[in-house]
Amino acid sequence: MKPLTKWILILSVITGLWSQDKKIFISADLEGVVGVVTGEQLGPGGFEYNRFREFMTAEVNAAIKAAKSAGATEILVADSHGNGQNLLIEKLPKDVKLIRSWPRPLGMMEGIDSSFDGVIFTGYHASTDNLQGVRAHTFSSATLTSLKVNGKVMTEGSWNAAVAGEFGVPVIMISGDDAAVNEVKSLIGNVEGAIVKENISFHSAKSLHPEAAYDLIAEKTLYAVKNIKKYKPYKIKGPIKVLVTFKNYQPSQILSYLKMFKRIDSHTIEFKAKDMIEASHIIRVVLDYKGGSTIP
Repeated sequence: MKPLTKWILILSVITGLWSQDKKIFISADLEGVVGVVTGEQLGPGGFEYNRFREFMTAEVNAAIKAAKSAGATEILVADSHGNGQNLLIEKLPKDVKLIRSWPRPLGMMEGIDSSFDGVIFTGYHASTDNLQGVRAHTFSSATLTSLKVNGKVMTEGSWNAAVAGEFGVPVIMISGDDAAVNEVKSLIGNVEGAIVKENISFHSAKSLHPEAAYDLIAEKTLYAVKNIKKYKPYKIKGPIKVLVTFKNYQPSQILSYLKMFKRIDSHTIEFKAKDMIEASHIIRVVLDYKGGSTIP
């Protein structure tokens, strides 16, 4: 091989390493979106819902645009709020794919696998165990009062980060209110945070202007994707022990009829899983199964 050809090949390999394509997964919720404070922004029955679908979509687009600027070439978005049909699909870039509606085995993280380089959370909120946070809850504000893994209180953010961690993928950026961002940071470690509003109470916040929120999300995303190697996956060593505490008495009683569930107290069940993937599948059944009987 001629010396010049050899150096050209070496240079092409080095350049390829520097410009390696990045694949990004975005899980989008709505409670943590700029300006959201009550149910009026969160569902089809609210008078501001359609406006805030626009804001939710714009936050996701801010993250997408910044990620692409930092080298992302493939992006998958999971619409992970309410009915899973909130993002305005026609306003997303045409090369972005979108996961919508339910049920799905990995919940808010459906579509994640080991081919991704990083995960971004937009519009996230604090956990139901948190004393602060706008619309703070974990998976179901109507159903649960606590969710713990191996004795540690989990937010939707830390649970979803642990699911990504099973595939070796780190969470690199989260946006939401201050309680949500700080809670996830305290649980999973190094992650960029875009605080788009400061919580005052469950139904009140001091919010940024939407355009300022988009700029902040873009800034944090750009930095995170450019520096993606500094973030580490959040891994929970199995076996996993999950404690689920319900608001009502009956779910824990009925689930305890199955040997895989142990009733800890009147409102709490415990189950074990080999890893977070299996735990996610079980929690989806616990929360989403709507059984019924037909009398012939």
